[in-house]
Amino acid sequence: MGKTKIIELTEEKRQELENGWRNGTSHAFRQRCQMILLKSEPRTSLEISKLVGSCEMTVNNWLRRYQAEGFKGLQMRPGRGRKSILQAEDFERVKAQVKVSRQRISVARTELEASLAKGFSLTTLKRFLKKTVAATNGLEND
Repeated sequence: MGKTKIIELTEEKRQELENGWRNGTSHAFRQRCQMILLKSEPRTSLEISKLVGSCEMTVNNWLRRYQAEGFKGLQMRPGRGRKSILQAEDFERVKAQVKVSRQRISVARTELEASLAKGFSLTTLKRFLKKTVAATNGLEND
């Protein structure tokens, strides 16, 4: 059994972590803030892992990252997750093809798959159109 590592938190850092724990946008971020707060008390990583429902190594990894990067290190880094099939540069081609086959979006999808050399579902095409139209409408309103 190793020595229990306790980190020292200033009042500002403790407030910042408590605010993140109470008002964080994602469950994972709130959980990370809670891990660091619990680690400032005399608790082992094993005890904390049982409290938050993760493994001991996860607690130690987030503690190490917090010590290296601070509060910003607990947030999710950009670029995570699967990249979308249809990109912003495809918008003009998609828009032109949908204009040609306005009544049958499935025909537009088939033509786009051939011209873009990408395979995607009808749902993906509809989602892409909805997101880009909403984004362009938002830019026009500014």
